Formats: sequence, C-alpha cells, structure tokens
Amino acid sequence: MRPGLVATFTTIDVLLVLTPGPDWAYVLAVGLRDQVVFPAVAGLVAGYAALTVLVAAGLAVLITASPGALTAVTLIGGAYLIWLGASVLSRPAEDEDESLSASPGADSTIQIATRGAATSGLNPKGLLLFVAVLPQFVDRHGGVPVAAQIGVLGAIHMANCGVAYLGVGALARNLLSRRPNAAHAVTRVAGAAMIVLGVLLLLERAVR
Repeated sequence: MRPGLVATFTTIDVLLVLTPGPDWAYVLAVGLRDQVVFPAVAGLVAGYAALTVLVAAGLAVLITASPGALTAVTLIGGAYLIWLGASVLSRPAEDEDESLSASPGADSTIQIATRGAATSGLNPKGLLLFVAVLPQFVDRHGGVPVAAQIGVLGAIHMANCGVAYLGVGALARNLLSRRPNAAHAVTRVAGAAMIVLGVLLLLERAVR
C-alpha cells in the first residue's frame, strides 16, 4: 500500500468521523442515560468491522451492480434510526435520572453493544463510505491483496471511531450528566436527530 494513499484516507476519514451523525447521537444518548459508553463504542466498532469484512468479500461489487440492494439497506437503516430515536424520546425523564445513578447489568450491556452494532452496521452513510470512498484508496497494482488493503483501511476507520466516540461519550458522561436539565435536553436532541436523519434517508431514497 502506498503511504500517500493511506495518509489521505486517514485525513478524510477523521473529518468524516468528527462530523456528527447517527453514531454521535447514539453515543451521546448512552453516555447521558447509562454512563457506560465503552459497550456502545465497542458495538459501533463491531458494526464497522462487519462492514469491512463484507466489503472485502465483495459487497462493494454487489451494491454497484444492484442498486436495489443499496435501496434496501437505506430503507432498513432509515427505519431503524427512526425506531431508535423514538425509543430515546419515549423514555420518561424519571427513568433517565434513575439510570444516571445505576450501573446496567450484563444483559443491558449486551443490548447497548448490540444496538451500537446495528446503528453503525445499518447506517447507509457508513455503508457508502465503505462502498464508494474506501475502494478509491486501494492500490490494485501494489502487490498486496485487495481484501487485505480493505482490512487495513477498515481498521483505520474503526480506530478513528473508537477514539472519537469514547471522547464524545466521556464528554456526555462527565460534563452533561452533572447538569440534569442539560442532559435531558441533549438526550432529547439526540433522539430527535436520529428520527430526522432516518426520515431524510427515507425521503432521499424515495425521490430517486
């Protein structure tokens, strides 16, 4: 792999990761509600790990050849974001207050991680990153197998996500959780953002 391609991809990827989206909204909601961000971040990273494996196995070729496949992923991802945002908004403020002082058990930790994996794995924008952007930085004449190069680039994206989202979650947990009113407001904004993003994705696909 050419170092210049890797450096360019890393720079672009960092900028994309630092742009707020569904991943940010989910980490903020978890950080404010449960104070446990590592399972959420681990789940998000796991979702991108799955996408890396799928793209390395040929998903990019499938999506390019079959527009209907991308439409299906977009619809599923948009619907999931709407459901997730609605579940955040429907949670009573009293439940949020209780969860801020309670540590979730093993089952809730697994649920947090699973929802994180679904959030990133079903995020159409994340899929487009892997399908449309990542392959452009693959050196097809460098002697290194394409699948291995995709694995390296995917690992860079996962590392960037891990660092950025742990920082976002820590900010929510350590600063906003001490301000109940601000915490409630940010939680509601995060939930509403998920719904808006989900609706926009559905509308964007509907008008095409």
